[in-house]
Amino acid sequence: MDASALFKFSSGLYVVSAAGGEHAAACLVNTGMQVTAEPLQVSVTVNKENVTCGAIERAGHFSLAVVDESADMLFVGRFGFRSSADVDKYDGIAHGLASTGDPYPAEHTCSFVACNVVRSLDVGTHVTFVGEVVDAANLSDVPPMTYAYYHGTLRGKTPAKASSYVAGLS
Repeated sequence: MDASALFKFSSGLYVVSAAGGEHAAACLVNTGMQVTAEPLQVSVTVNKENVTCGAIERAGHFSLAVVDESADMLFVGRFGFRSSADVDKYDGIAHGLASTGDPYPAEHTCSFVACNVVRSLDVGTHVTFVGEVVDAANLSDVPPMTYAYYHGTLRGKTPAKASSYVAGLS
């Protein structure tokens, strides 16, 4: 079996955040998507070991911001390669607050949604959260960053906690 075939799946990069503790937890994922139109719902899948997963479970809501092509590796590194257990990822950067109280980056993102969790599903190493959209806005006209752009243009790597990580193929 050639697991690299899964690298052809189209996805983007997203910052998922939840205000479920002392400071908001946030992480970078490639697993955000709209799942229904009526009611308007999105899903996001987060590694169980990420502080953000527990924050979403405690809070019962989250924001999901679409990373755009203006993002550089410093921005990606802030949300994707550092732990909310060690650093407040929103400290010192421009951000907004959704109606749920969850922050979202105001720069390097082209839109955001905020959701109340309506379902969660344990999928092994990760939890998939389905949320009903209660707030949303467009933030810029910069194109969304695809995972292919992240890998090809920014030369980004897939971290071990990513749902798309395959040992030896990242």
